[in-house]
Amino acid sequence: MNYDEFTGEVQHRLELPGTGETVRAIRATLMTLGQRIPEGNAEDLAASLPMEIKWYLTGAVHEHGQRFDWSEFVSRVAEIEHADRPDAAYHAQVIVDLVSTLVPPSDLQQLRDQLPEGEDDENWRKLFAVIDSGGWGDAHEAQTGGGPQPDERSVDDPEGPDT
Repeated sequence: MNYDEFTGEVQHRLELPGTGETVRAIRATLMTLGQRIPEGNAEDLAASLPMEIKWYLTGAVHEHGQRFDWSEFVSRVAEIEHADRPDAAYHAQVIVDLVSTLVPPSDLQQLRDQLPEGEDDENWRKLFAVIDSGGWGDAHEAQTGGGPQPDERSVDDPEGPDT
């Protein structure tokens, strides 16, 4: 996936009106995530992403491995993105879900291992909510009523509707 495909997919999934808002959401999420995790983990996660996108996790970050909780993460993303907290949290979840489709499972697991999943404000499990619900496609289809439909029996099937 290249830069244009990545930003286009994020824009589609988040239903954002323009490229500027889309890039700001991506930058806010990935820079803040890059600040939270160790530099080596950020580099591993970024390795499979388009060059312009991987920069947000690595080159744009001045201090990796900062200690802050999910609530602070959302606040930082919201501030950079110029969005309200609920939108910022959802945007981050959808962007991380797209990233998860591009990186090796071991890199995604390494990211999860870096972020504690308690029952308090430190509960980073919220970042993976879209992934844990089956990914954006399944979560979106569940919200809109779409998704796979039961197969009808084919006409060639002796038990099918023509019998």
